[in-house]
Amino acid sequence: MASETSVDYDRTKELKEFDETKAGIKGLVDSGIVSIPKMFIRPAEELVEELNPSQTNTEVPIIDLSNIQDSSRREQIVDEVRFASEEWGFFQVINHGIPLTVSDDMIEGVRKFNEQDLELKKELYTRDPTKKVRFSSNFDLYASNTADWRDTLTLFFLDFDPDPNEMPEVCREPTLEYIKYMRKLGETLFELLSEALGLQADHLGSMGCAKGCSINCHYYPACPQPELTLGNDIGGLQVLHEGQWFDVPPIRGALVVNIGDLLQIISNDKFKSVKHRATANHVGPRISVPCFFSGHISMLDKPFSPIKELTSETNPPKYKEVVLKEYIGRFLSSSLDKKPLIEYYKL
Repeated sequence: MASETSVDYDRTKELKEFDETKAGIKGLVDSGIVSIPKMFIRPAEELVEELNPSQTNTEVPIIDLSNIQDSSRREQIVDEVRFASEEWGFFQVINHGIPLTVSDDMIEGVRKFNEQDLELKKELYTRDPTKKVRFSSNFDLYASNTADWRDTLTLFFLDFDPDPNEMPEVCREPTLEYIKYMRKLGETLFELLSEALGLQADHLGSMGCAKGCSINCHYYPACPQPELTLGNDIGGLQVLHEGQWFDVPPIRGALVVNIGDLLQIISNDKFKSVKHRATANHVGPRISVPCFFSGHISMLDKPFSPIKELTSETNPPKYKEVVLKEYIGRFLSSSLDKKPLIEYYKL
């Protein structure tokens, strides 16, 4: 893809040429590029704003989940979860019960998938959102203003009993093990979040919040011009807090937890869903494997709205009903750099 003048630049043509290779960002890097294609370059005014130095003098909350069964310790953990969810919408957890070997094996499985023979990856390359397993680069490639520097293997299972044969063989075993542990951790986190809202521990779980998940296996090759684009890699993760970007320093073995839009909606703004981003880097590849708890497949037609116990005459519902299937569809058809989805549901 040769560089072109701004007058002659055809963005749609460049996007299609890139997409049709089915090789992703890694394919570009393997081709030996020394400058990134224009489709990845952020507008100058955006770069000035987004690449300002981040704040490092305030630490994103880190919550230790050890001894959670001890009643007094659990109360302290719930208080920390409440503070982090209300003030930051973002926190890290340590001593969460997922062995390092499980996380490391999952990361290694993602690396092997991306670094295997290209023809094997191409078999899974698709933009069809109905496919449970799909490989692509930027799900919002044609909707976003600029593309991010990452490839993604999406495992979209709205249940916790996926068919192993549907998963790529090269990362099948570590993925199944990772899902097993994430299921248990998800149940624990939703109990803590329920208690932090002043509800019974099983409240969010009984709504189905801990059932079903999708996993995005992000792979970020080294970028020859990281100052011109953004990625989402865990090493450069930043969160927006009180109008400023703060670094989220990686901690060996820690997991990042962020409050999603639906949790902000059903908590009636008690918890907050916040923007986060990451910078691209000369160093690579870097890998992250976020797990999204988005409800079981049986809940797709179920409407969600602010929890009754969290509303009153003086604090009426701030959001209209959200049907899960509609929300997921809107998310998959939109762009991450445009209007936040939650804005569509405000009353």
